Amino acid sequence: MIEFRKSIAFRLARIFSVSVILIFFMIFGLYYRFTRRMIEKSTAENAKNLTLGTVMRIEGILRSVQQVPENMAGVLERGPVEKKQLLALIKSAVEKNPELYGCGVSFAPYSFDRKSLYFAPYYYRNKDSLSFAWLGGENYRYFVSDWFQIPKELGKPQWSEPYFDTGGGNILMASYSVPFYRKINGRQTFAGVICADMSLQWLREMVSSIKILDTGYAFLLSRNGNFVMHPDAKLIMNETIFGVAEGLGDKKLREIGRDMIRGKRAFVRIQQLDAGRPGFLYYTPVTSAGWSLAVLFPWDELMADIAHLNQLVLLLGTVGMLLLFGVVVSEARAITGPLTGMADATAEIASGNLDFTMPETLSQDEVGMLSRAFSSMQQSLKSHIARLTETTAAKERIESELNIAREIQLSILPKIFPPFAGMPELDLFAVLKSAREVGGDLYDFFAMDDDHFCFVIGDVSGKGVPASLFMAVTKTLFKATAVKDTPPEVVLGKVNGELSKGNEKAMFVTAFLAILNTKTGVIEFSNGGHNLPVVIRKGGSVEYLRQTGGMVVGAMEGVEFERGTMTLAPGDRFFLYTDGVTEAMDENKVLFSDERLLRELKLLEGLPVKDVLNRLLAMLVAYSKGDQSDDITMMLLEYQGPKSARINPAASRG
Repeated sequence: MIEFRKSIAFRLARIFSVSVILIFFMIFGLYYRFTRRMIEKSTAENAKNLTLGTVMRIEGILRSVQQVPENMAGVLERGPVEKKQLLALIKSAVEKNPELYGCGVSFAPYSFDRKSLYFAPYYYRNKDSLSFAWLGGENYRYFVSDWFQIPKELGKPQWSEPYFDTGGGNILMASYSVPFYRKINGRQTFAGVICADMSLQWLREMVSSIKILDTGYAFLLSRNGNFVMHPDAKLIMNETIFGVAEGLGDKKLREIGRDMIRGKRAFVRIQQLDAGRPGFLYYTPVTSAGWSLAVLFPWDELMADIAHLNQLVLLLGTVGMLLLFGVVVSEARAITGPLTGMADATAEIASGNLDFTMPETLSQDEVGMLSRAFSSMQQSLKSHIARLTETTAAKERIESELNIAREIQLSILPKIFPPFAGMPELDLFAVLKSAREVGGDLYDFFAMDDDHFCFVIGDVSGKGVPASLFMAVTKTLFKATAVKDTPPEVVLGKVNGELSKGNEKAMFVTAFLAILNTKTGVIEFSNGGHNLPVVIRKGGSVEYLRQTGGMVVGAMEGVEFERGTMTLAPGDRFFLYTDGVTEAMDENKVLFSDERLLRELKLLEGLPVKDVLNRLLAMLVAYSKGDQSDDITMMLLEYQGPKSARINPAASRG
């Protein structure tokens, strides 16, 4: 007997410990996955903010540089400028714009002076003063340079690729070139290029100032993929991202390079360009110059703290589970002993001997509580048999009251179809089948005046009596609020305000409310989080109504709803329903689905509205094999046209 008890104790300890281990590792895995995603999301947001902030600073400087030659082009195109005036204009531009390194006007050959092949005055900064140079000569044929030729051929301003200017600024720079024109014999003729040079030293300092953890960094690519700025000085203006990708054999890096020079932005996982360590890269375009800025976050540094924390959690979890195993074994041995004696006593009670005396247990733990509970059960069983008859009678009474409640609930819904004999412009039918004795679905329809017909359908959260009470209140509010000249979105807003007041149970209702102008066929509607209705065109398409915004009704105060508008032609139909229709399930838990609803409505096209809904309801009951999981409510309205359009054709011909 002792060995038997021992085996039970160890079995309990083993089962409990294995369960705890599985739960621990499941929670640990979820925790690790969550923290990893959280870090990735935070990194993406930080990278975006850091990169976009830097790009905005760069763009601001580039735009200020661009403005100078563009303004000068306007001056030069208004008429001829003398040499003295031209030099003063260039010098003033450099003096008044500290972001400029230099500026010059390079005329086309023989354009300024018919005797001069070259005419290109250039002012540039030289420490704390301005220096002047005449560009052009056999060693510097500026009109074959990219900064001159490209804007000339394209006919528009252009940033050059970064370059080391020899003969001009003699520094690493980028030039913004603006072509200008003169009218000669009534024709616009290319006259030259105004070039504003910008030293890239400030850009180097700005990009290098971006520090990401210990080894992360930022780099800048030109429009052709050249490294303009990079922590590795050997790459700057000597290598492209495609050359690096080729050297590493990294196809993904090559694709990233293509996206960068195409002006795209993204947050991607890559191997670092230098050490081969994984990391995250965020890149975004510098639109003005066609460049692309990227920041690189090293993965191992991002995850260092999380890795240390995970190791500590694993260590503590292992120690804790070992201690727990020992405690469980000890407690299981203490429990199985008294339980054996209780098992013998329980067999007597199970045989019907309710007068058997239970062995006394002095312990105050669960075993002692179980022993006293069995003793109490003996007395309870005796009285329970007597109360069983009374309980059965009470249950029947409750079922009777629920049936009465169902009848009351259904009685507040309109049941006369067609609804108004005085409105031949429309035909309407509706059905409601609750999943329980009472439910939370609702529908209603009524005339707001001679030409406006309001109809609404809704689905209250939850089921049973609370939902039915909330449904009754909601229906009453819709009827009281939807008065003449009140738009549908205003009705939903007022009902939402009333329902959300003191709504401690946080119940809500999805609702779709529409107002039909019976003269024009125009429907104004507002959707409070409800299923999209179906528009059935006469002899034509069957499709869902376009989505309109709007939260559920009653969830919170101050919600604003949107209004939508559509028009029904004579013979068109408007089908509304609750989610009990499309979410009806067969024995394999397969939903009836939105797509099947459209197909069935198409097949039933042409039948009277009443027959359409009755057949659909029968189809849903058969589909779910009578095991209805949610309330089913459907309403079908057919617009038959205004009264004036419903004249007997034969009479009109007479």
